[in-house]
Amino acid sequence: MPQWLCNQLMSAFLKKDRRQIRLLNECWYYYRAKPEKLKESAGTNP
Repeated sequence: MPQWLCNQLMSAFLKKDRRQIRLLNECWYYYRAKPEKLKESAGTNP
C-alpha cells in the first residue's frame, strides 16, 4: 500500500470519518485490482 494512502487512512481513522474511510478503501481495491487486470489482458493477447 502506498505511503500516501496509509497516511490518509490513518488520518481518517483518527478523525472517525467513515465517509473518507469508505472512499479510501474503494481507492485501494481499485488500485490493487488494476494491475491484475492488466496482467490478465497481457496473458490472453499474444
